[in-house]
Amino acid sequence: MIEPHAPAAPPGTALPPRSGAGQARLPVRPTTGRFLVLAGVFVCAACGLVYELELVALASYLIGDSVTQASVVLSVMIFAMGIGSLLAKRLRCRAAAGFAAVETLLALVGGCSAMVLYAVFAWTGDWGGAWADGPSCLLVAFSLAIGLLIGAEVPLLMELIQRVRRQDAGGAVADLFAADYVGALAGGLAFPFLLLPLLGQLSATLITGTVNALAGGALVLGLFRQDLTRRGRRLLVVANLLVLALLASAAVLVDDFERAARHAMYGRDVRVALHTDVQDVVLTGGTDGRRLDLYLDGRLRVSGSDERRYHEALVHPAMNGPHARVLVLGGGDGLAVREVLRHPGVRRVDVIELDAQFVELARTDPALSALNGHAYRDPRVRVVAADAFGWLRQAPRHAYDVVLCDLPDPENTSSTKLYSQEFYGLARGVLDGGGRLVVHAGPVASRPRAFWTVDATVRAAGLRTVPYSVGGRDATGDVTGEVVGDVVGDVAGGSRVPHDWGYVLASRATPHLGTAAGAPRVPSLQAGARAAERTRLRGLPPSTLVHPRYAD
Repeated sequence: MIEPHAPAAPPGTALPPRSGAGQARLPVRPTTGRFLVLAGVFVCAACGLVYELELVALASYLIGDSVTQASVVLSVMIFAMGIGSLLAKRLRCRAAAGFAAVETLLALVGGCSAMVLYAVFAWTGDWGGAWADGPSCLLVAFSLAIGLLIGAEVPLLMELIQRVRRQDAGGAVADLFAADYVGALAGGLAFPFLLLPLLGQLSATLITGTVNALAGGALVLGLFRQDLTRRGRRLLVVANLLVLALLASAAVLVDDFERAARHAMYGRDVRVALHTDVQDVVLTGGTDGRRLDLYLDGRLRVSGSDERRYHEALVHPAMNGPHARVLVLGGGDGLAVREVLRHPGVRRVDVIELDAQFVELARTDPALSALNGHAYRDPRVRVVAADAFGWLRQAPRHAYDVVLCDLPDPENTSSTKLYSQEFYGLARGVLDGGGRLVVHAGPVASRPRAFWTVDATVRAAGLRTVPYSVGGRDATGDVTGEVVGDVVGDVAGGSRVPHDWGYVLASRATPHLGTAAGAPRVPSLQAGARAAERTRLRGLPPSTLVHPRYAD
């Protein structure tokens, strides 16, 4: 048969062989078969993007630095897709069998990737030594494997769609990539708005793997079963059933797995584990005299044995002056608000916290609300669930005497904008003439460049600064004389005791570092200022929205 777009060969001349077989014997009409192949492309593309987003999201939660993790996953995966496409050329002569094998492997690897990555982080994260970067290496390995398999899909699907009905290469490529891109859109929207909130990361990935296996197996066994030998069909059915059984078993046991992983990371004293729309929140202890610890996204943020030193050093120097109107940016745990309310003359405290569920936990959990002195019951306290940057853009000017920035450490994450020159410019605008701004700027000794970049950025916003630091406690419970170590313990790193905190106090005129008469005293403030000054790095440029500078 002479194809419509191919020139006729001279009489008696054999047609050149094609890389694949001829037109497939289909159980349906070619038009229907072509539609089903494109539907398979759509589903496989959606599943592939879900795997990609899942790796980025889980790595950001577990390892931190979302910009770096997204860059690693995307770049490695796209590179691997190109290699996978080249390797799949060898399978085009057996396109149906090759595609079935690729989809079975992709469903297994992609569907189990989240559980395996989480398990390695939970059970081996404190090994240190040669395995210190184990979770990061595993992230690269999964990105590489999933990218290879996704890349292998394209040439095989191209061959299959031509087996249904031959058409010009340009038209076939256009149809294939249209279905692929629309499927990627569906997967990209389904993950954050449907799968993640309803199922969570682990279950969502297992369900995606199940859909992937069913779609690939149904397409090959339903349309191209004649391209497989009887033995090949049996192998495909058995392989798919094994993968589906494994994914289903994991889905049934996923809750027990999560509990075991939490116990491995936080000990067996986990009392609350909450996945909000913003972050993972875990509370340990807090009953029967046990210390209350608060973890956000796997990192210790509040230790009941040491949090008072941190919050006293954050709040009380900034309250040295007029303090009737106070703005707290972040601080959803209510601990900074507790310290603010210890000062007479406070008339109003506005708390801007993105995570409303976290605030509700701080309001209702018996141990955490007792630790924050039931601050959210005070009628002077008003909570707004909003992004601090966006809220400041609409806030009234000169409305506050004190602004407290109780935010996560500056990193190349979504929090970077909250340590930018633009952010501090907005904060300066809401300060009254003699108002003070204080910023938690992360640890001084272990991250001096980030600390002094915060100082340079605040000064670039038109404020004068006084940096200072406060030591935490060492493993014996004694106050450290020098500023050493990290701001808080990192579960993965095995360090669970806070050692130092750095702050930047700022106002339009050079602020006085001290506490007001009658206010709670913060010991060693002047010594902390001298200790911070000894680490000063000069000439650092400020961090801006378009040029963040907090990567160590």
